[in-house]
Amino acid sequence: MAEDVQGARQGAGELSSSDLIERSAELKAQLVAFAQSARFDRWLTPLLLGAAGPARRLDEGEAIRLTDHFVLRYRLPDGSTVVDRFVAGRKDLPPSEREMLLGWRDPVEGIFEIQRKDGDAVVLLNLVDDMEYRTYSNVGRTAFRGVSKGGFLHTCLVPVHPAGRAWLVSGTMSYYPRSSATDIAQAALELATGRPELVFRNPRKIEQGWQRMREDRAAFIEFCGGDELVLPPAEAEDLLNAYYRHRQEAAVAAQPGRARRRRLPGPDLTFFELPGELAASDTIGVIYDQVDGLNFYADYGMLRDLFTDPALTGRRRHQDLLRTYLREESITPLPVRRLAAAHPETVDEVFRKLLRKPGFTWSEHGEALLRRRKPWYYESEPRPGVSVIGDRLSVLAAGRR
Repeated sequence: MAEDVQGARQGAGELSSSDLIERSAELKAQLVAFAQSARFDRWLTPLLLGAAGPARRLDEGEAIRLTDHFVLRYRLPDGSTVVDRFVAGRKDLPPSEREMLLGWRDPVEGIFEIQRKDGDAVVLLNLVDDMEYRTYSNVGRTAFRGVSKGGFLHTCLVPVHPAGRAWLVSGTMSYYPRSSATDIAQAALELATGRPELVFRNPRKIEQGWQRMREDRAAFIEFCGGDELVLPPAEAEDLLNAYYRHRQEAAVAAQPGRARRRRLPGPDLTFFELPGELAASDTIGVIYDQVDGLNFYADYGMLRDLFTDPALTGRRRHQDLLRTYLREESITPLPVRRLAAAHPETVDEVFRKLLRKPGFTWSEHGEALLRRRKPWYYESEPRPGVSVIGDRLSVLAAGRR
């Protein structure tokens, strides 16, 4: 009888949410077994050994987390994931199960506050992206037996439906009581600032981020006198520290109630410090772009000199520097675009000499050159360079319940 019911479901091509949640446990077990088979050993084993370190010790939770990441997000040489290959080989799966499995390639990582329990589910607020997730476990409500309202979970979630009406815990789940709120808020802030793409899962945060960045850029231009500066490293650090101090003073002045609870940093407190490779440069380019945000570029003055005087293309140092700007993935197209726009009368000569292509013109070939050299930049929509944290995380970070 059960086989007849399952066959009817597969024939219809649709399963309910409760059916999919029930099926998810079996499918996840099959998916993990598939990932741990000999065909993927050359990729999974080095990941586990690398995490284990010289002592070859890896606790169970970390092993589960790494395996879950490998199953859902690791890109194999052809660009596919383990999930892609599993689904491609399972022609027997109904459309709803295939959609659910493929949706797992985009898990939600976060630190979640438990809002309430609701039947078999818990309703979670992700402190990083400020969105609620109705969450189930494929082992049933027993997975949430030890958690309570006001506590916190650090875990990953995957969708039951592509529309995201219900979610499943994936991999490990760490629980922290509400008394851990201060430490949890700090961890969530570090996750939000270190990986802003997690914040921007929330469309509202994208628009808020753009608005904040526009405001910050306008303040930067007013304070520094422009959106592009070329300075020695020490002067760049001093200017940026003066700017950040100015911004904090303005923020505190705008909220006098908070000023009494917050100690304003002293005049010598360092807000900003250049990394070593930039600090060793002769000059630093500081560009606050309306799309790419605030960026810093090593030896930007030398590169600008090259576009001012194309004869410098004959010098090895200047050639190598421009090649570095074109080659490095850490450098967006922004600085080359800026210099090309600022020096239209010389840009063609610079690139003709560098590329040894006498017919090169920036207007015709410049954008195609950047797309060839930096395809990664064009593969996704631009995101604001400012993360905006949610109200609840702001409250927790301030130490207020």
